Amino acid sequence: MIFRLAAACAVLLSVSVVFAQERPRIGKPPILPVSQVKKGMKAVAWTVFEGTRPEPVPVEIIGVWKNANGPKADVILGRMGGKAERTNVAGGMSGSPVYVDGKLIGAVALRLSFFSPDAICGITPIENMLEINDLDQSKPPQRAAVEIPGEFLAGTSIPANQSLTLQPIDTPLMMAGAHPEVFPYFNGIFKNMGVQLVQGGSTAALKSTTLAQDWKSSLEPGDTVSMILVSGDINISSGCTVTYNDGSRVLICGHAFLNIGPLNMPMARGEILWTLASSFQPTKVSNATEVVGTFTQDRHLGMLGHLGEKPRMIPVKLTLRSLNVQGGAFKTNTLNFEVMESQKFTPQLMMLGLFNAISGMNEFADETTYRISANISLANGQKLDLHTMQAASEMPIPPSLQSAVWFGDKFNKLFGNAVRMPDVGRVEATIDLIPERRTAAIESAWIPSSEVEAGAEIPVKVFLRPYRGGRVEREIKLKVPAGLTPGNYRIQLSEAAALNSMQSMTPLANRFMELTQTVSLLNQERANNRLYAALVQPRPTVYTEDRTMPNLPSSVLNVMQNGRSASRTLIAAPETAVAEESIPFDYVVSGSHSLRLTVK
Repeated sequence: MIFRLAAACAVLLSVSVVFAQERPRIGKPPILPVSQVKKGMKAVAWTVFEGTRPEPVPVEIIGVWKNANGPKADVILGRMGGKAERTNVAGGMSGSPVYVDGKLIGAVALRLSFFSPDAICGITPIENMLEINDLDQSKPPQRAAVEIPGEFLAGTSIPANQSLTLQPIDTPLMMAGAHPEVFPYFNGIFKNMGVQLVQGGSTAALKSTTLAQDWKSSLEPGDTVSMILVSGDINISSGCTVTYNDGSRVLICGHAFLNIGPLNMPMARGEILWTLASSFQPTKVSNATEVVGTFTQDRHLGMLGHLGEKPRMIPVKLTLRSLNVQGGAFKTNTLNFEVMESQKFTPQLMMLGLFNAISGMNEFADETTYRISANISLANGQKLDLHTMQAASEMPIPPSLQSAVWFGDKFNKLFGNAVRMPDVGRVEATIDLIPERRTAAIESAWIPSSEVEAGAEIPVKVFLRPYRGGRVEREIKLKVPAGLTPGNYRIQLSEAAALNSMQSMTPLANRFMELTQTVSLLNQERANNRLYAALVQPRPTVYTEDRTMPNLPSSVLNVMQNGRSASRTLIAAPETAVAEESIPFDYVVSGSHSLRLTVK
């Protein structure tokens, strides 16, 4: 009995000491180097369990684990008490500042085990985190994204957490306004990028990245902080805890978030709705609220942000129109959101945003056809004007996902430019949902005569077979150029994919294409809801950068190829189109057909 009373008194004394601590404030705190941290020291961590106000948590220092987080990267081990004994080391606690006698020693950043009854945490020393500021003095320009072979990704995944090793505390991406269909398709993509995508929430306050008026007094040590990837009608964010704030610079997490290095990401305040206690996956359920600055560094031992610095974001407007079979719009839904600018994440976030918008419509169905018109404006004045239709097919990929992949691919090509990063000003897209499968295959074609004079106009009748529909007839008038050399030619009727295939290879053949050339090449892509007719002859066409060089003599082609380096090769097709026409077709056109023609 005496021993129990003594133990209870010791606990009460420990708790009273903790609650006597004054919560940390903005400003440079005194620091206790890791070399002076000793086993048995009594420390206090500050973190938010509910709402916005941090609470003190007693921490008993177990000792310093040498090189546990990499070469010369020691980790301080601690046993958390108080509320953390019930919740365990929860997701969102990353960055919780830890003090010994009012001196900052570091940030709670790691957990040792999921199922241990002890809330054992790993603390990243603050002097290691402060090194991140030195990296921020001279930020290198972002380089283009690196293409990773598909066969490599197919056999690679992020390793599962090991129960007996130190692991960074989870910082999953919380997606608000998400349709359940998003997660089965996109979880694998984001997992291979090093993060987990989960369903979450966000307050109505986070509708833009406009800075809060009171940003100067924001993010005191121990406060919840949010990292924003997408804001608006769709929100994607994650949360950590503020470790350090000297009045302008903020350090958080104590471990990497996206592991990008230099970046530009909105930094926002957050609130905790509840801290879920769990032996397996304890986590804080949080909301992002108002933006107060910008994160500029995402490094191995933490993130660095600057208060009052407005982040760069890409505004996106998606207009979804539900059409009836006759083509009339009976419902319109508009989504506005902003996307973080990142060569690694922007294409994936754009793809996810479009897919989520489509999946959330009540008119969504397996047999729906999607007609998309997109405009992408760049800061240099260039614009992309893009069009496509995506419909169900025998492929095991739904047309909604095909539409999202098509959309994301345009940003992959922009941000994959090896010469210069794009500065995207605005993105707008209109997506029409047509309640039927709109596909048509080219079946046959006919011309009045197989012999014509140069300068004549040829009425080409084309017959197509729509999905579950009767034969459709269209006419394309193809003008034979005046003065064309007499001889044998061919009229080629085809879909867009066949015509785009050669030009789409030019970025692979020339790794140093300028951004302006990349934009020009994207604008030259043919749309798959048009029917194309070309008069071709057996003379090579050369594709280089964004230029098409038709009717090129073989001798000239040889000279050009010999004068180019291995990183700048030429793409050549065996035929040249001497005339080309197309007509709009409110179907996804597929197939091809050829007619022989003699020019007299």
